[in-house]
Amino acid sequence: MSLSVGDRAPEFSLPDQDKQVVSLADLRGAPVLVVFYPFAFSGICTGELCQLRDELAAYTDAGVRVLAISTDPVFSLKAFKAQENLEFPLLSDFWPHGEVAKAYGVFNEKAGMALRGTFLVDADGAIAFAEVNSPGDARQQSGWKDAVAQLAA
Repeated sequence: MSLSVGDRAPEFSLPDQDKQVVSLADLRGAPVLVVFYPFAFSGICTGELCQLRDELAAYTDAGVRVLAISTDPVFSLKAFKAQENLEFPLLSDFWPHGEVAKAYGVFNEKAGMALRGTFLVDADGAIAFAEVNSPGDARQQSGWKDAVAQLAA
């Protein structure tokens, strides 16, 4: 079961594409958009993250930090970030495999991957927006932007 609006966001510390640990707790005081995706280099995921890259100012201008999380190893994430010129951290939930995705209720046990879960965590650590899509179901990012606008209002 995934998280709902109002729930406390589970804390996590994960390595990014450069093996630098990023902790949700360290970002407290600012909203954070947490975007889970199945796999680096896959078609839908690449399209979603490139759209996020192209529209990143809609989030950063509102003071929102963006973190993308998959169960890929850091080496894949480093290559993916470089290839697509992504300007936000790609975090590896590789080991223990999918533990953070499990905590957010977006881990597909049979496939060993994260679902398309999107969570806007407010400055106090509560979920302000939550959406979970199936692996083949691309997300519409307009809902994320509306949630950011409401949070900023």
